[in-house]
Amino acid sequence: MTTPAEPADSGLDPSLSAIMGERRQLINLAYRLLGSLADAEDVVQETYARWYALSRQEQEAIESPGAWLTTVASRICLDLLGSARARRERYVGEWIPEPVPDRAEWASARPDGDPADRVTLDESITMAFLVVLDTMTPAERVAFVLHDVFRYSFAEVSGIVGRTPAACRQLASSARRRIRASQARPAPAAQLGGIVRDFRLAWEAKNIDVLIGLLDPDALAIGDGGGLISAALHPVEGGERIARYLIDLVSGTPALAILERTVNSQPGLVLQADGVTTAVLAFEIAAGRIKHIWGVRNPDKLRLWTAG
Repeated sequence: MTTPAEPADSGLDPSLSAIMGERRQLINLAYRLLGSLADAEDVVQETYARWYALSRQEQEAIESPGAWLTTVASRICLDLLGSARARRERYVGEWIPEPVPDRAEWASARPDGDPADRVTLDESITMAFLVVLDTMTPAERVAFVLHDVFRYSFAEVSGIVGRTPAACRQLASSARRRIRASQARPAPAAQLGGIVRDFRLAWEAKNIDVLIGLLDPDALAIGDGGGLISAALHPVEGGERIARYLIDLVSGTPALAILERTVNSQPGLVLQADGVTTAVLAFEIAAGRIKHIWGVRNPDKLRLWTAG
């Protein structure tokens, strides 16, 4: 699950090229640690600011600039995670990680963007995975992501987290147990896509019986409107209640388009009105039925989902 750094641009000064070549790695790391691309971009900007605040002699004394940048970015994320719970207690409604599109969608939304800002899509970025990460303590999350996703040794993690290698091993082990206990066994991509497609067709047709059949009886739907727009302030529980809620939603917006898109490396749906994305839905599917739906409607988290 390693996410490689962006190849360096040979046209740059070699030392600058090596430093900037770490940007994608840092974006990928910070996004997985924070669940927010906006926050990840801020972390990377702060990391580079600290690098350039060093004197030339201090920079040259650093044996591995990439390791230095990763350490600084991880520590900034660790500090942010420590205050995140307090911030989210003031968040109106439920908080869901910021969804990211696949490369094609990203390119259409950011035609002039830096390719190094793109998040590498793999199993460590699914919405279900990020939601479980968000239940961990900051130290657990950092230790697990650095070791299990980015393949840092526990000795290296120790220097970042400020705990012994043995303690970091225990943190990662605890996090791993949370992942195993919370996530359903992944189904083949074709099966996931087929279920999401059937769900879209039934939703468009307002066929409540088919929708209920596709949903697990104990399914849970969580919406994130950020307190800015209409969204369920509390999770909607039960397949039948979710189906009725979704039909009411599309009935109130006749011109709503429901599109199949890749959301955090998994089949998902995007809702658009007049070409503007109003919601992004991610799914967790187990035993052929939809177990979780995460619907992001907070406009601040939909920057990448509307072309232009």
